[in-house]
Amino acid sequence: MASIEETVKGIVLEILDVKAEDVVPAAMFVDNLNATSIDLVEIVTALQNTFDVNINEEDAAKMQTVQNAVDLLKSALAQKGAKA
Repeated sequence: MASIEETVKGIVLEILDVKAEDVVPAAMFVDNLNATSIDLVEIVTALQNTFDVNINEEDAAKMQTVQNAVDLLKSALAQKGAKA
């Protein structure tokens, strides 16, 4: 099974037209990967669907880097686990 980081990278690669070597933890979605606001919505939606979690709009708006996405997802998974 792929790690969270690998899965996030795969989703980013699927949605954005970027090279795998460009998708690093510090890469900024807008500044480095040229993501649009629609791309970011698609990434958040894909993360929610893939991991069956809910990411609120306020948290999603703070997602600026690939690492932010990983951290946000880990937090959502932890919250989901706490509710189970």
